[in-house]
Amino acid sequence: MRLRIGTRGSKLALAQAREAARLIETLGFAAEIVVVKTRGDVYAERPVAGLGKGVFVKEIERALLDGKVDLAVHSAKDMPASLPTGLVVAAYPARQDPADCLVTADGRGLDDLPRGAKVGTASPRRAAQLRDLRGDLRVLPLRGNLDTRLEKLHRGEYDALVVAYSGLLRLGLGHLAVEVFDPGEFLPAPGQGALALETRAGDGVGELLRALDHPPTRAEVEAEKSLLRALGGGCGKAIGAYGRFEGGMIRLKGVVYLDGRRFAAEGTGRDPEELGKWVANRILGSIS
Repeated sequence: MRLRIGTRGSKLALAQAREAARLIETLGFAAEIVVVKTRGDVYAERPVAGLGKGVFVKEIERALLDGKVDLAVHSAKDMPASLPTGLVVAAYPARQDPADCLVTADGRGLDDLPRGAKVGTASPRRAAQLRDLRGDLRVLPLRGNLDTRLEKLHRGEYDALVVAYSGLLRLGLGHLAVEVFDPGEFLPAPGQGALALETRAGDGVGELLRALDHPPTRAEVEAEKSLLRALGGGCGKAIGAYGRFEGGMIRLKGVVYLDGRRFAAEGTGRDPEELGKWVANRILGSIS
């Protein structure tokens, strides 16, 4: 049996698809990678916040619903908090490191950057947390795939970048990270570092892939996404979440930035959905 994997065509997306293909092959199935161009790829220089929700997944999900692919592989952080009717996440394989990291052309860490240094990121969440650490930095917008961002760094357009550490690791570029931020302090995007294997509900492929699901990763991601839903968030909002599954319990931290102010809360529970709502309600309560 051959399973067709829908994915974006960037180097990182293809690395993630190959990772999923290797896992699928351990189950005794062949895998074929099918590249689907998304809105986020077509408008690669526009801010993600202006393109709407799900800009890196909608076209792949359409191909999945239309039967052109058998499953889709996404970065879990790119997925909207709620899935379209008829689709499910059949498996979250074991999560890669969810942290953000700093990349510089000359190896300097965050504390060593000069005042007014230009730091590139497309994420309002990263920008807000960077300003908490170094309010003197110039945090500038930056879009494009990871290769494009690194090229702009080395051309001198930026002094530093903040990117997902998992992306560097999956491309064999982990050595470029001069500083890896503590995800419990510099909170990642909900789902960051995790892959989501999405399938049609009830067509059998999901059952085949269930053996690849990593329950601790699912618990963490579902708690983080529940918080995101409860806060009404998306790529355009400065929202961070970090869940850790330990000893049968999930510890969840959440943060949101509004009008330059930081609102945070944390909690522990067994039910990911309820925990996410509870932490979100604590945050909302502190805002009002």
